[in-house]
Formats: sequence, C-alpha cells, structure tokens
Amino acid sequence: MRRRIGGISEKMLIQTLRRLERNGFVARQAYAEVPPRVEYSLTPLGASLSGPITLLDHWVERHLPDIAAAQGAFDRRAA
Repeated sequence: MRRRIGGISEKMLIQTLRRLERNGFVARQAYAEVPPRVEYSLTPLGASLSGPITLLDHWVERHLPDIAAAQGAFDRRAA
C-alpha cells in the first residue's frame, strides 16, 4: 500500500490505518506467517464513503484554479 500511495512514511501509514480501523472504515486481518502479513479491506461503512469522496474529488478538480490562487495569495502574505 505504501508503494502505491507514495510519499508517506511507514509510521504515518500505520497511524492512519489504525485511525481508520478504530473508526470502522477498514478491517485489519493479521496472518501468523513468516514474514508477518497484514491485509486491510474496506468495511461496508468505509465503502459507503466512495460516493461522497468521489463528489469531493470532482469538486476539487473543478476548483483547482481557485485553490491555487488562494494558496498563492496566502504565500505572498506570509513572505
């Protein structure tokens, strides 16, 4: 998973997955093998987020110029 995401540390990935598991969005299955193996899967609750996240993704894509302009204005004020 870390290779597919890119740019995330092992520690941050584990912390995020633990939070997602705690909140019921993912299920964790550990296997007593050598080397140890763990698999994560979406729960029904996690899968129910697919639609809202897709809508959010489309909104962000439509508003990228506005977001970039806001970031630029913020950075100029901070400099």
